[in-house]
Amino acid sequence: MSGLYHPSDYDTHGNLRTPLLFWCILLLQGRTWFVLVLAAASRQQGDAILGLFYPERDNFWFGLLPGIPAALAFLISGRRHLYPRLWAAWRWGLIVAQAGVLAWQIVLLWQGEELSAITLALLIADVFALWWLCSNRRLRDYFSVSGE
Repeated sequence: MSGLYHPSDYDTHGNLRTPLLFWCILLLQGRTWFVLVLAAASRQQGDAILGLFYPERDNFWFGLLPGIPAALAFLISGRRHLYPRLWAAWRWGLIVAQAGVLAWQIVLLWQGEELSAITLALLIADVFALWWLCSNRRLRDYFSVSGE
């Protein structure tokens, strides 16, 4: 793997650095958690914020689920060398979570949810995220067990 990447793609320990887009995808998967933190931080307007992004409360609770693997990936990414087999499997957990988000959005649209500009943008972002998680070679190498 050392011949595939630029030397600046490695940290001081010789491990492949985290791709920037990976952090963006974790934020995309954890977007409901972000809304929750935002609502909690603005105490008086918390219900209004949740109502704006999630008019139907059931969607809010389902939206928290894909953020769990993303949050855990964020937490263990700095210690991936301590749990190499767990880390190698975690990419598949993120792929499953992303596929679940995408399927959930399609079901909501099929059930008649309005296709707004935000919904369309999130749908496109989720399709791209799933494609990138599945196909990016550097990300696959980043999650490899041996670090080679």
